[in-house]
Amino acid sequence: MIAVLARNRRLNTEPAGTGSAPGPERMPHRNGKTVAESTVEMVEVVLPNDANPLGNMLGGKVMHLIDIAGAIAAHRHSRRHVVTVSVDYLDFVHPIRVGQLILLRAHVTRVFRTSMEVEVRVFMEDTLTGEHRQTSSAFVTYVALDLQGKPTSVPPLIVRTAEERRRHREALVRRRRRLSMAASAHRRYFEKDS
Repeated sequence: MIAVLARNRRLNTEPAGTGSAPGPERMPHRNGKTVAESTVEMVEVVLPNDANPLGNMLGGKVMHLIDIAGAIAAHRHSRRHVVTVSVDYLDFVHPIRVGQLILLRAHVTRVFRTSMEVEVRVFMEDTLTGEHRQTSSAFVTYVALDLQGKPTSVPPLIVRTAEERRRHREALVRRRRRLSMAASAHRRYFEKDS
């Protein structure tokens, strides 16, 4: 059972029939979308079928939820179908136990032409003690697709805060490293086949 605690966001326009034009603070930004518009929060209870024999949540289940949260953020930004292209450096720092909550927070950090980098942070919450800690995080890249399944351009990302600008800058560095590593790995794959 996934509860998506997503903030409801609708276009900032006046209701039909009011006779007044929207003010500048209520006009949708025509050239892009903000980080906040892609924000996703999900929470799920860890059940016994989600866990290993030690009672810790399975890493594969955590990875699945990371991909779901990230994809929702990418959908919100692009309003397109998206596919997962890569996941960067996923570490499991703390276990999440049966009966605890897993919380995921995701938002777009940078947009390229057809791809989006999404940061997903994972937290554990103990329902009995109130303990709350981060357990893992990942940067996931998605590509937006048109109705024919071809990559399509997405709106630019509007960064407003210093933290959003910092993550936006760092995303370019991660992208360059990601592409370099992928090119190297792909060369090795093709060398083995020939």
